[in-house]
Amino acid sequence: MSRLAGRPGHIYLELYPVGQQIKVSAIDAATGLEVSIFGPTSASQEDLKRLAVRKLKHRLGQAVRTDDVRNDPSYY
Repeated sequence: MSRLAGRPGHIYLELYPVGQQIKVSAIDAATGLEVSIFGPTSASQEDLKRLAVRKLKHRLGQAVRTDDVRNDPSYY
């Protein structure tokens, strides 16, 4: 792990207004994996953050399952 890598479990959140929407990016500090969602400016920022974190955790789970398949010697 590099000196600049974040600790496992830490998630960075970025919020950017884009017209009438807000783009929320969630980045896993340990892997650098990033996901984004868009929501209306009228939505609660906490709800949007929570949704982005849920999407990131789901994507991290997919990455683990994909790596398990790729590391399986019986997989062609």
